[in-house]
Amino acid sequence: MTLTRDLLRRLPKAELHCHLDGSLRAATLLDLAREYSLDMPRVDPEALREHMIVRDARNLEDYLERFEITLSVMQRAEALERIAFELAEDAHRDGVLYLETRFAPVLNTRQGLSLEGVVHAVSRGLTRAEEQYGIISRIIICALRHLDPAVSLELAQLAVALREQGVIGFDLAGGESGNPASRHVRAFEYARVNDMACTCHAGEGDGAASVREAVHTCNVHRIGHGTRLFEDRALMDYVNDHRIPIEICISSNVQTRAASSYESHPVRQYFDHGLNVVLNTDNRLMSGTTLTDEYYHAARQLDFTWDELSAIALNGFASAFLPWPERSRLIDRAGSLIETMRTEAA
Repeated sequence: MTLTRDLLRRLPKAELHCHLDGSLRAATLLDLAREYSLDMPRVDPEALREHMIVRDARNLEDYLERFEITLSVMQRAEALERIAFELAEDAHRDGVLYLETRFAPVLNTRQGLSLEGVVHAVSRGLTRAEEQYGIISRIIICALRHLDPAVSLELAQLAVALREQGVIGFDLAGGESGNPASRHVRAFEYARVNDMACTCHAGEGDGAASVREAVHTCNVHRIGHGTRLFEDRALMDYVNDHRIPIEICISSNVQTRAASSYESHPVRQYFDHGLNVVLNTDNRLMSGTTLTDEYYHAARQLDFTWDELSAIALNGFASAFLPWPERSRLIDRAGSLIETMRTEAA
């Protein structure tokens, strides 16, 4: 099968690693800035979209600086609901059947919103998109490595308390170097003993030892990025043997210098080794990408075939933080759609 963008767009996909505050539409960013009397670095939507793509980062920390721009318009409930709805709408148009979006609600409380109010607003937007388009969307609550571990525990407690609002996971994000995940182990323990699934950004802004800490100290169920996992072969085998999913974000990893190029990204090595890898956007705005683009890069720069990309797509549904009966239905649905596409192309 010729792997065109349109074909890969129609491939049924799950996205498990997508930051809400990194995935706004540029036009929406401008609209909200005007409404709230905020200055933006550009006044034209296309120019702002181009400005927000991080092409000059030296490391992960440089990449994260752009988030102050998006967060400036994400302090009111109506804005959060709109942004969440539009993200799910964009994902639906991108061939995504299931979306997990993540954010740190502690960053959205600067103008008086409560942590609960932030999550409620996002949940309303995702629910509205599900009603209109059928895309299933859930929430992962992020803690941040550089903040006090007590804040992380509070956010883990928030995640557990808001299951009915569509929260299905807890994550640790933020600048990795110098901010070990072990400082936040109590938050992970609280989430796990209360039956909340956990993931952790690791091996993106630091080495394989950071992944080891996420796996063996924090006991996470998935790994965010894992770009430098290959540096520790024994750990890579352990992750493979225990089928721990790796949330791969190719474009973002190139932009943050975690990978030197698309062609050298370790996802090819991981897949060939048998690891459970899933492709994701990370940040649709900052990385100037869609999930279709990420699959296209895997095809063009890393020689993934249709069958391999179909397997990765199914990995996404199987690795979701949904209850197994819901995952099973999505796997069956996606598998049927993939088989239909294969038959039509024959």
